[in-house]
Amino acid sequence: MIGLATRLFAFWTVAGTLLAWFVPPLFLWVVDARFAPFGQPLVSVMLGVVMLGMGLSLTVEDFRRVLRLPKAVLAGVALQFTIMPLAGFALAKLMGLEMGLAVGLVLVACCPGGTASNVVAFLARANVALSVTMTMASTTVAVFATPLLAGSLAGVFVDIDRWALFQSMIAVVLVPVVVGVALRALLPTVTRWVEPIAPLVSILLVVLIVGAIVARSKDLISMHAGVLLVALFLLHATGFALGYVLTRLFGFDEQVARTASIEVGMQNSGLGSTLAAAPSFAAQFANPMQAALAPVPSAISAVYHVVLGSLLASWWRRRTERGT
Repeated sequence: MIGLATRLFAFWTVAGTLLAWFVPPLFLWVVDARFAPFGQPLVSVMLGVVMLGMGLSLTVEDFRRVLRLPKAVLAGVALQFTIMPLAGFALAKLMGLEMGLAVGLVLVACCPGGTASNVVAFLARANVALSVTMTMASTTVAVFATPLLAGSLAGVFVDIDRWALFQSMIAVVLVPVVVGVALRALLPTVTRWVEPIAPLVSILLVVLIVGAIVARSKDLISMHAGVLLVALFLLHATGFALGYVLTRLFGFDEQVARTASIEVGMQNSGLGSTLAAAPSFAAQFANPMQAALAPVPSAISAVYHVVLGSLLASWWRRRTERGT
């Protein structure tokens, strides 16, 4: 039952977004500072729990796979942090996006692959073990790569505090993942009980984060819906397409190419939303309206990448079943 609910992540994301659009009060509590666990924004704590769940799912064998598949993992991570950031920057410039939207688009493009990509890889008959390994590797690299790339590319639009972004990555990504890995090693019995429900909890929390951003930014999304929908469709379509084509050109087989396509095309939009909504990030904008726009691309991205990824997975799955 839990497995079926997890595989329906695309449905939950779309349903949550629609619910947030039509009934915003159901989600606003996530971002209105009503709750601040440990003195931290609730969104940051939620994402920390998501990353903790990722850490709980990792074993020593996952790290060994990096050594057994070094070329495929290296190619996937390299494409993740070249195709998407450059595509995000190019689209922001070519489409003349407002400062806040441009920064938000570049930021989500500089994020690592999303954990939902592992489910899509399974549905697409891709290499699930490689998908998990690529997600783990890109998430680890992102602790350094995301602040550097976002600072360089988004810095064209507004001065980005790379150090503050790096500190956020440490707090909401690296520490929870390390704690999760440690808990799995030290408390295996507890981990075995928690692990089956962790993916569903992660999906729920990401839906809440995205829904909250949509609820809070409903008017802004309405004002910029046309350009946002086009820009984010092009961003993710570019990631899926070039991730596949370039991996095939590098000489990898069909399964690896599918996996790389999914990893590159699907971003950790929850991370993008959390980083963009952080007070330290918003403080970099002289205009509060532009600061409010920055988390919006990540919220739209969350819907786009799961829908496009699911459609692509369905097509590949049918091709595999037909033997073509």
